[in-house]
Amino acid sequence: MKLALEQLEKLDACRWLIPRGTKPGMRTEALIYADEALLKQILTDLSLEQAINVAFLPGIVGRSLAMPDIHQGYGFPIGGVAATDVRTGVVSPGGVGFDINCGVRLLATSLDREEVVPRIKELVHQLFRDVPCGTGTKGPVRCSLQEIDDVLTRGARWVVNERGLGTRDDLDCSEEEGAMSGASPDAVSQRARQRGAPQLGTLGSGNHFLEVQYVEKIFDPEVAAAFGLRPEQVVVLIHCGSRGFGHQVCTDYLNKMGEAMQRHRIELPDRQLACVPINSEEGRDYLGAMACAANFAWANRQAITHFARRAIERLFGPATEVRVVYDVCHNIAKRERHQVDGEEREVLVHRKGATRAYPAGRPEVPARYRAVGQPVLIPGSMGTASYVLVGAEGAMRETFGTVCHGAGRRMSRTAARHSDAARTARQRLEEQGIFVKSESREGIAEEIPEAYKDVDAVVDVVHQAGLAKRVARLKPIGVIKG
Repeated sequence: MKLALEQLEKLDACRWLIPRGTKPGMRTEALIYADEALLKQILTDLSLEQAINVAFLPGIVGRSLAMPDIHQGYGFPIGGVAATDVRTGVVSPGGVGFDINCGVRLLATSLDREEVVPRIKELVHQLFRDVPCGTGTKGPVRCSLQEIDDVLTRGARWVVNERGLGTRDDLDCSEEEGAMSGASPDAVSQRARQRGAPQLGTLGSGNHFLEVQYVEKIFDPEVAAAFGLRPEQVVVLIHCGSRGFGHQVCTDYLNKMGEAMQRHRIELPDRQLACVPINSEEGRDYLGAMACAANFAWANRQAITHFARRAIERLFGPATEVRVVYDVCHNIAKRERHQVDGEEREVLVHRKGATRAYPAGRPEVPARYRAVGQPVLIPGSMGTASYVLVGAEGAMRETFGTVCHGAGRRMSRTAARHSDAARTARQRLEEQGIFVKSESREGIAEEIPEAYKDVDAVVDVVHQAGLAKRVARLKPIGVIKG
């Protein structure tokens, strides 16, 4: 079923509705956040059909939601959001993804752009040496199979407290303080442990990156000051997840749930939406294993933070400050309390390529930011820009406190790799003052700026819709990739 623009109901300049009756069996509507230009790009793949299929999930509450960076994924679209009732609803690994707790961490330094630009190549080379990247790379943090269960339950706290790689402030400025409750190592396969144990402190490949950036523009001086951001300041953005560990957890449970759906008498239009009741044995086991993978990812980003700090201090001196602004995940399912049809309910919010965006006053927001709201980190492509936003009340009313997670692909990796733009990508980036170091040529070719939607347009939609507010725009000057 391929949708056409005429089948969508335009609510306003950035909201489009797919009515419940569009496909027989939908339990709710689907709502897309996009302007008309973005929507035309979105309609070129099957992501909206996937958003419709999400609306079939048993126990779904509210609408099936699609962020402006939406593109086709496995089961759920990437950029998809759905909440299910914790008593009557289901959990779907496709609503989280293979890279569980893929997320973004922003580090703010005491350096200015003019100090770093003359030494950017030197800094990128040092970061590339200190932060391993690429598929199957072994990490600098040795973790035995006996120790791995501690990592899975304690997350970033294990890295800080057991290995001394970071500070208490790093944990205070992370979603869930870097360790999600409910982790159950007993629900994790031995194969997942074997894949994860050697990979702590590694960036991985694909769209994962570490970027040296500077604060190009401040939109909200008061909130930027609360986040410790100022014009021309050099920052570091880290984007990665749970590596082979999370991938194995997802693989294991997709197989289990595919078999269990028949027992639970669940029928859906897409087998990739494999799911089970939240309160079933399989549902509880998946959520326990997913929390383990989330904690592995936070441990991983914490280790990378330490080695990025060390690289910066080697070049610019030990007095250089490198502080965590925030760490937020964008592939997760979390139990949360939200207003649904005027009633507060406990729901399981699936965020697949979507970022939590809580406003001021929420107890989940770190104390130092509670008066202004949660930092929201939106990475763009390596040749454009990234954004820092702050959560707004509109997200709590409409999207279970959620916004987009990036620019969103508009070109497949294969198409990007074979495009004319890929052949000159490195040269064009260097002409813009962006030095790129990659483990492979493909690492650059697959992630060319042309492969992504316009991040400025994506952010403008969530800003205009009142889901989050712009705080700062960041421009890259150095990139390392797998």
